[in-house]
Amino acid sequence: MALLDILIGRRLANRESAQGKITTIEGLPAIGLDGLASSAYGPEAALMILLPVGAAGLNWIAPIMLAILIVLAILAVSYWQTIEAYPVNGGSYTVASKNLGANFGLLAATGLMIDYVLNVAVGISAGIGALTSAIPALQPYTLGLCLTVLALITIANLRGTLEAGIIFAVPTYLFVASLGGVIAFGLWQTFLTDGIPTPVVTPPAVPAASEAVTLWLLLRAFASGCTAMTGVEAVSNGVRAFRDPTVRYAHRTLVAIVIILSMLLAGIAILAHTYHVGAMDQTQAGYQSVLSQLTGAVIGRGTVYFVTIGSVLAVLCLSANTSFVDFPRVCRLLAGDGYLPRDLAAPGRRLVNSVGIVWLAVGAGVLLTAFGGITDRLIPLFAVGAFLAFTLSQSGMAVHWWRQPREGGRRWLNHARLAINATGAVATGVSLAVILAAKFTEGAWITVLVIPSLLALLKAIKRYYDQIDGQLVNDTPLKITDERPPIVIIPIRDWDRLAERALRYALRLSSEVIAVHLTQLEGPDTEEHAGALRRRWHDDVAPAVRAVGLREPPLVQISCPYRSTGPLLDFVVHTQKRHPGRAIAVVIPALADAHWWDYVLHTRRVRRLESTLLREGGPDLAVVIVPWTLEEPQP
Repeated sequence: MALLDILIGRRLANRESAQGKITTIEGLPAIGLDGLASSAYGPEAALMILLPVGAAGLNWIAPIMLAILIVLAILAVSYWQTIEAYPVNGGSYTVASKNLGANFGLLAATGLMIDYVLNVAVGISAGIGALTSAIPALQPYTLGLCLTVLALITIANLRGTLEAGIIFAVPTYLFVASLGGVIAFGLWQTFLTDGIPTPVVTPPAVPAASEAVTLWLLLRAFASGCTAMTGVEAVSNGVRAFRDPTVRYAHRTLVAIVIILSMLLAGIAILAHTYHVGAMDQTQAGYQSVLSQLTGAVIGRGTVYFVTIGSVLAVLCLSANTSFVDFPRVCRLLAGDGYLPRDLAAPGRRLVNSVGIVWLAVGAGVLLTAFGGITDRLIPLFAVGAFLAFTLSQSGMAVHWWRQPREGGRRWLNHARLAINATGAVATGVSLAVILAAKFTEGAWITVLVIPSLLALLKAIKRYYDQIDGQLVNDTPLKITDERPPIVIIPIRDWDRLAERALRYALRLSSEVIAVHLTQLEGPDTEEHAGALRRRWHDDVAPAVRAVGLREPPLVQISCPYRSTGPLLDFVVHTQKRHPGRAIAVVIPALADAHWWDYVLHTRRVRRLESTLLREGGPDLAVVIVPWTLEEPQP
């Protein structure tokens, strides 16, 4: 069995596509991990901004989280309508394109793609942050651990969405049960002690205040906390991943994600205040994540603590899976519309968009490496793209309902839907403005620069494909002006089996065959065998061809003092000038690369020659590769 079959699985046929669809049970771990896991770093990001005001900041975390939950509820209702109106992949891109125009659709798509790459980097870095909180000795290996987790998630997703959902189901449901249980127990203890519970393990003291609470500080904390909502759009962007009836399963998954996320966010905010848990600098020794401090304060550092933190670690790292499901689907839609390379529209061996998955992994790997795998360094870049897509999607849905017929019994329903999506557009638009203003100098300016750059790249790719399609279109009948066989040119290095097979093939194409041997191609220190080749050609090749009644192919030897294939191209051009309008075919003998080591041990000269001829040879030139497959040589 091949290594690829072991890692990724056997190749699936098109008819097996329905077997890879998911239900709500697999959908929660496959698509909902981003939303659920954001409960671990969203509140911590807000508390990190409140850190300069000391213990006073803990009094504000609950109001800030309440504002976030209100926006989350608006988004949930809005995306419920989006799923129903547009049960296709792409979500924000599709909605914005159809209702606001192609440019707004591309703007939404760029925001989504950037958000998905950042989600992978932030989720994995936050997960490794949870691990180093529990095992501080691993802190020096943060980046290596991040890249290892990224590689494992990539392999799991290359196997398919269903298998990824099944693989990630156990840690997902363990996370919900364990962290939910800790929060429920902490709230119960808070209730029994009239809001003053005694921590089992006392959290580190919150630093003394170095500045006062201001409106600007609260807005910045809200902006950072908004990262807790970045997974809400995932279901609408990947509706086609669900089994029939897709809308029903998508709605159920969306509701489950929002309810669980809301309960976790509210519980963390309340317990952070009552147990006096603040954020800590991840780059400093002895770092403890908010959830690590909170879990230790509620139930101590026994078995339940390590199970809970282990599930947090797993879910945070695996939250990248949401991006691995949705990013390739958005890329597939863009590629289908001509805005991305067309390879991204083709399914891979497991009927997932493998090229998109690899692109996402590479982009996230670059980010993790550039920022050292530290969550706090990545958070300022986060949420801008997501809230840009939120705003455009909700605005597009408002336009959609405005355009619907408003007469008859459904008029009031369309008005209600319009009001919901318009409210969502306003709420997310205001949130986006706050996020941009609060995070601009902290790193959001990078995202602001990347979005128009990526937008320009997408439009340039579209122009390229439009130019190609314009040149290839043909609405005229077939015209045949010259039926003569082509003049065939065979470049050979020596008279061997490769050259013999190429000559046999060439003689089937045409009676006019010319063999070309480039001398000195291997450099000045190579022993020349031009004379020996001429004798072999005269003694063994020419008589055999004449014996079957065919024209003897001449052997032309051309000096190649600069060790390039330029002289061969010159010979082809010269032949074209001598026979204007005549088709020329260059038959190139080549060894077939059958194993991975062949790509290393064989030269790439044949491919370079083929590329040069096709690029420079003109419309009457064809290149034919005649392969020779070796009999299992071992290096």
